[in-house]
Amino acid sequence: MSANIVLIIVITSLATYISRFLGAFTSEIIDENTKIYRWFNYLAYSTLAALISRMIIFPAGALSDSNYLSRFIVVLFAIIIFKLTRNNLVYPTLFSAIIMFLLSNFTI
Repeated sequence: MSANIVLIIVITSLATYISRFLGAFTSEIIDENTKIYRWFNYLAYSTLAALISRMIIFPAGALSDSNYLSRFIVVLFAIIIFKLTRNNLVYPTLFSAIIMFLLSNFTI
């Protein structure tokens, strides 16, 4: 059993570090304005949007105890804070957790 775990860790580490190495190696020669690069960018954003939508509509774990309205309010505030802080991701992440805590614990 432990040999299998070690083998899995080695294989996943190799996959992670090989992809990072190839990304760093090819980063100088990739043109960001090509169609394939834009397609991957669109694919990444659409995947992120789908995951966020899934978290709002079909939450799992502790988030499923909250209601839809509070989840939508948190997302709305996070987007507003994101735009007010000029696309900074730290503040919306922190404030969304705080707002969700407040809405979950102090609702009437």
